[in-house]
Amino acid sequence: MDEYKECHLCPNECGVNRYETTGVCRQGSVVRIAWSGLHRGEEPPITGEHGSGMIFFTGCPLHCQYCQNRQISGSDGLNYGIDFTVEEMAELMLSLQKMGAATLNLVTGTHFIPSIISSLEIAKGRGFSLPVVWNSSGYENEHALSLIDKYIDIYLLDCKTLSHGTASRFCRREKYADVIIPVMDFVKKNHPYTDLEKMKGTVLRHLVFPGELESTFSFLAYFAKNYKDSFYLSLMTQFVPPLGNPEFSKITDDEYDALVDMMEVLEIDDGFIQDPSDDDVLWIPDFSRDVPFPESFADPDPYFLSLKHR
Repeated sequence: MDEYKECHLCPNECGVNRYETTGVCRQGSVVRIAWSGLHRGEEPPITGEHGSGMIFFTGCPLHCQYCQNRQISGSDGLNYGIDFTVEEMAELMLSLQKMGAATLNLVTGTHFIPSIISSLEIAKGRGFSLPVVWNSSGYENEHALSLIDKYIDIYLLDCKTLSHGTASRFCRREKYADVIIPVMDFVKKNHPYTDLEKMKGTVLRHLVFPGELESTFSFLAYFAKNYKDSFYLSLMTQFVPPLGNPEFSKITDDEYDALVDMMEVLEIDDGFIQDPSDDDVLWIPDFSRDVPFPESFADPDPYFLSLKHR
């Protein structure tokens, strides 16, 4: 089946022919990549000694108003990136391996799953052997995940919220709250245990939204009941107001302490929690640059740069 001809790769269920037009993801059938290189800002086991080998795909099925990658996600209507054939993407994967990447980190690749599979097959035939990380917003469907799942070693999956109101306010998709639970259940079924030393399993990320602490408390309770024995939790506090919107404020120290206390009560022990004092500049990339991140955090892939500047 040609998935691009009648696209149902995400919960938007566009059904469009992406050879002729674009879907809600704002992408056609040709893979577009915004940046690739080593990144040292991911969770430690995924980052390794030299960094995780990132491939940031242009486009996204979601267009969250707070998106930190808004230059490439489509939230701003921009389309930063360069087009890749499946053969070129396979060479990019091999180049990241040559750079010493600990993992191959595929960021928001849902709308390009058929091409990613083809590239992985080509790369594996040429000696590619890195653990593969599926770095996703969680806005997925089981059909698409069933296609890519056998290639994935670690899911780095968002659960933005379980609240319809929070999803509508921040993700522009109220049904995100309905979609994410079946996605987490699918991943748990296929990857029931996490051992990051062996590069297997799931890290579930949750971003704390300003003014939505109760929503996070509800998520934590649900996580503890259903997933804490299978997934690691990564609790993030790096929310940055969209376009400097003064309506939103950063998490307070008291709120942070309340989150830590609740995690202890719920006995959520495996995972990571971000310190809210971290400098925001570290988390906001500029994809108009050859290195979107601070140089201490990232090294560009030379093969990617050679194609970008050809």
